[in-house]
Amino acid sequence: MNDFNQKVIEEFRANAGKVGGPFEGADLLLLTTTGAKSGRRVTTPVMYLEDGDRLVVIASKAGADHHPAWFHNLRANPGVTVEAGTDTFQARASVVDPPERDRLYARMVEKAPGFAEYEAKTSRVIPVVALERVG
Repeated sequence: MNDFNQKVIEEFRANAGKVGGPFEGADLLLLTTTGAKSGRRVTTPVMYLEDGDRLVVIASKAGADHHPAWFHNLRANPGVTVEAGTDTFQARASVVDPPERDRLYARMVEKAPGFAEYEAKTSRVIPVVALERVG
């Protein structure tokens, strides 16, 4: 894990899910996946939006031409741990298909316009992932 993400994770956990810097005021959660190859648990801070009883995250990787590692991990192991605010729970991750994917991506762009730039920067279709609480 890089130092930037580690600092965001530590700040998130120390402040009941609130962080400053580039994510100040953003809806951020910590997503813990199991490595597809390593089997190690890896935690990544990601922005989310609520959609009914689901939380939705976007595998944008800031518009990179390849998916983020956490996306590959949850495709291999869809059981994840989510930390949102002071709530920690197990969830099942599933990739959202069009046209629902497009509707949810547009909602994220409304919340965080940078996601429009990410989509414009890459030729890949950026995956949208629903996280549904289990248990």
